[in-house]
Amino acid sequence: MSPETVTQVVNTYFDAICNLNCEAWLATFAADAVSHEPGNPPLAGHDMLRAFFNGVAGGFETIEMRPKEIYVVGNEAGVKWAASGLGKTGRQASFEGIDIFTLNDDGKIQTLKAYWDPAAMMAQLMG
Repeated sequence: MSPETVTQVVNTYFDAICNLNCEAWLATFAADAVSHEPGNPPLAGHDMLRAFFNGVAGGFETIEMRPKEIYVVGNEAGVKWAASGLGKTGRQASFEGIDIFTLNDDGKIQTLKAYWDPAAMMAQLMG
């Protein structure tokens, strides 16, 4: 898999978050994908991923979440990202993290390991 393909999938993933578009976000994942998010059991499959996305994104009016650095090795990418957004509470939140993506041969995210602090994000949104 080319580094350009991996980078394109990563950018599409983040674009969907910025657009608060759950279905576009899900389309970047394989049907049997597993995401490891802090504070959650592994999220396996589109139903669990959808519930997670809607739970987090549902707290935001707007969000800007963009990769700052993307390091591609084979079909994997380590991504340092930064996000800021306006919560539905009217409060701003800024947070950062690192995601490790593994893509399958079809160019879909097979495994995602996320390293960030959701509790700190929620504390900013809730005040």
